[in-house]
Amino acid sequence: MKKLDLKNVTNYVEEHIGTFHAKRLEKLEKLDFNQVLKRKNPYLFKAKNILTAQDLVKNLLDAYLQSQEETLFGDFLEGLAIFVCQQVFGGVKSRILEGIDLEFSKNEFYYIIEIKSGPNWGNSSQIKKMQDNFKNAEITLLKQNPNLKILAINGCCYGIENKPNKKDYQKICGQAFWELISDNNQLYIEIIEPLGYKAKEKNEEFLKAYSKVINKFTLKFAQEFCEEGEINWQKIVEFNSKKSI
Repeated sequence: MKKLDLKNVTNYVEEHIGTFHAKRLEKLEKLDFNQVLKRKNPYLFKAKNILTAQDLVKNLLDAYLQSQEETLFGDFLEGLAIFVCQQVFGGVKSRILEGIDLEFSKNEFYYIIEIKSGPNWGNSSQIKKMQDNFKNAEITLLKQNPNLKILAINGCCYGIENKPNKKDYQKICGQAFWELISDNNQLYIEIIEPLGYKAKEKNEEFLKAYSKVINKFTLKFAQEFCEEGEINWQKIVEFNSKKSI
């Protein structure tokens, strides 16, 4: 085990955070208005009593982008977690164990980890799939080395889990997760500062593109789904949900 050098963590974040911003901008610029409208719940927006085309477009766009950004940033945090573990314990991103993001030895245990951004990440079938991945990984590893003491971990980059001991794995979140992979109980705080690297510059670029998309989509929406200045909700629902003939 090596002591974590925070300078290396900062360098990693500054080197890779730009990729997150670039992908975020790319997703925005490639958006198709019809695709966004078809993927969101029109009944919800009607229930919120939205009256103007711009408000509706902004709500649609923000809801869509939020889900996209969660995925993109989750990928970034997963990469950071693997990098940190590599620095301290020589951890590796698993290539042969399906669904396992990270594996490493610590003390007398061999850890297999599936990393998620936050604690509220999946439904029952997705959790069952993770459990199956853990079982299959354990079978594979024990065939290679029957003496391994394996611990399966669902590691979450933020949040709190007050009951970490599940049936056949542990769920470890936030401070506890970062401490597990780094042996540093303050790392969850220390990574905040470098995450802001060039954030102002990147967000200004994003907001400029975002404004263009809002204006473009609002014009398209008004032309196709407004009549005499009013939103035609029936037409929206038919576009979103009417069965094909």
